[in-house]
Amino acid sequence: MAETGTLLRTPLHAEHAALGAKLVPFAGYEMPVQYPTGITAEHHAVRNAAGLFDVSHMGEFMVRGDRALDFVQHVSTNDASKLEVGQAQYSTLLNHEGRLLDDLLVYRYPDHYMLVVNGANKDKDWRWVSQFAGEYGVELEDRTDDIALLALQGPKAEGILRALTDADLDSIRYYRFAEGTVDGVPATISRTGYTGEDGFELYVPAEHAAQLWRRLLEVGKDEGLVPTGLGCRDSLRLEMGYALYGNDLDEDTSPLEAGLGWVVKMDKGDFVGRDALARQKEQGITRKLVGFRLRERGFPRHGYPVAVDGEQAGVVTSGVVSPTLGEGVGMAYVPASASKPGTEIGVVIRNATLPAEVVRPPFHKGGTVKTG
Repeated sequence: MAETGTLLRTPLHAEHAALGAKLVPFAGYEMPVQYPTGITAEHHAVRNAAGLFDVSHMGEFMVRGDRALDFVQHVSTNDASKLEVGQAQYSTLLNHEGRLLDDLLVYRYPDHYMLVVNGANKDKDWRWVSQFAGEYGVELEDRTDDIALLALQGPKAEGILRALTDADLDSIRYYRFAEGTVDGVPATISRTGYTGEDGFELYVPAEHAAQLWRRLLEVGKDEGLVPTGLGCRDSLRLEMGYALYGNDLDEDTSPLEAGLGWVVKMDKGDFVGRDALARQKEQGITRKLVGFRLRERGFPRHGYPVAVDGEQAGVVTSGVVSPTLGEGVGMAYVPASASKPGTEIGVVIRNATLPAEVVRPPFHKGGTVKTG
């Protein structure tokens, strides 16, 4: 990754600039937030055809050694012992107080594990996990600068990718991956997704990223494939109720409060933060992350106050006017007593409290992601 001033650049920076992308600071990188067609058009392209994202700012750490599994089990909350070779898993990293350092993906390869962490957190995460390496005798390698990550998302993604790979895409089910080639470029081809639509993530050598980016756009053009930026990635994930670290998740939050208890396996044995979570479970949580839908027109932005029974009781962590649904939706932390779906809350927008209803995400239920 090239560095300019204080901002890093992904291997695809020149491609974004050539396409007229609006580049903004994000996670320490200069990243495309949108292209000339605009965020809404890109959003609809992913829902109806396909979009190609550059997410090379994500961090990739490799874990090797006889006790690699024990190490992964210790630093993350999900149960990695359940992973088969070729399977990925959503999990979280906690500090000793049971608070969220990050959310991540764990990939199991035949001879090692890969931890995929958020770009904004990768340096912090690296320092954190490195302190446990000696105890488990594992070899850690930060491959972030060597790997580019392209996300091809949308109902037509499989057909586009099929034209460029001999990998058996049918065998790559949801949260599975395979190693193969895409247009001759060696790649890890995974199917995790962050948009609610079917699609693939392509982990490729950084030096081949630009040629593969251009080739995918060329092959997918007639299918409606367009380059897509972080703006529509945010609106797509929010329509699905997927949490974003830095907005909905942070170091002041526990996974139990964030509705991520399903990736915390208390019975797998000891792990970082387990004791703190056990105490929190016993005492009960006082707040919870919920989805909400506005009942009147309005744009619920990050940081807007949330009222319960007329009193401020939280803030909007993520919000958008859904391009698919045409209404304001978002997420917020509210008192646990107000977290039940159907509960009436208010969102304060420009000094007016707009009525809203707590709902269980996803807000958009018509996605094509293949979870079976």
